[in-house]
Amino acid sequence: MSDLRVAVLIPCRDEAPTIGKVVADFRARIPGAMVYVYDNNSNDQTIALARAAGAIVRRETLQGKGHVIRRMFADVEADIYVLVDGDDTYDAAAAPRMVGLLLEDGLDMVTATRQTDQQAAYRPGHRAGNLMLTGMVRWVFGDRTSDMLSGYRVFSRRFVKSFPAIASGFETETEFTVHALELNMPIGEIVAAYSERPPGSASKLNTIRDGVRILRTIVSLIKEERPLPFFGGVGALMLVIALALGIPVIIEFYHTGLVRRFPTAILATGLVLLSSLSLFSGLILESVSRGRHEAKRLAYLAIPGTACLPKAREAEQTFRIA
Repeated sequence: MSDLRVAVLIPCRDEAPTIGKVVADFRARIPGAMVYVYDNNSNDQTIALARAAGAIVRRETLQGKGHVIRRMFADVEADIYVLVDGDDTYDAAAAPRMVGLLLEDGLDMVTATRQTDQQAAYRPGHRAGNLMLTGMVRWVFGDRTSDMLSGYRVFSRRFVKSFPAIASGFETETEFTVHALELNMPIGEIVAAYSERPPGSASKLNTIRDGVRILRTIVSLIKEERPLPFFGGVGALMLVIALALGIPVIIEFYHTGLVRRFPTAILATGLVLLSSLSLFSGLILESVSRGRHEAKRLAYLAIPGTACLPKAREAEQTFRIA
């Protein structure tokens, strides 16, 4: 274990009621791990309490979880990264099992799928939104995840150092999942307990606002990673509208030799041209996307995998016993 570097990463803002317990729990569950708390402009005693509990505290002034993740992944050097929220809703006891699975199967990401019988912990609106958004990603990018928005994950160094980290807010979890699925990374899941926030702790997640941002991120990722289906679909839609508008004009011209609805004819013609442009744009961007995908794959492969970690087998046994 002396050669295996484990970092626990905790992004947080105004988590004074919980941060001390979260730090203490993860230090106890993963002895020897370095626990990093990245504070995102807290107005309470989060920083002081995190330091008192034994964490290394750093600050990120750009507001948003995505900005904090980008800074964490850039700054921290480790072999295995445990990412967890600072609100004490995730079970620290699951961390050794997640790390053990990562090492045993040579994975790049292990996600804790949330399980709870507390309605206040996982509100119906959040649950329904997660199912819908996860379903969209599964349909487009691959059916290998069941809780895309979980904030409790374990990553390999290969994943962290190849992750582009574009998002600024809570949509960063969507980027984690799509990054892994697009590069066909080996990933896994473990069911973990999820509990409601303790008294005095308030959620920063806004169901509607952040749900819209996540949906917008998914659409953007589909456009970037699947340009031919995206622009081809847009082109097909415009072609259908053009035919619906133009066919009656053509039929009228066939029978009377006149074009009485000249603006409709112009609109239909324009939509056909735009449909063609959309299709050809998709074809061109598909080639560009393929080049980007190959570059990301090479960057990913340039970093040694989990199986190459020193004393990985001994560490795996340690975590499985824990």
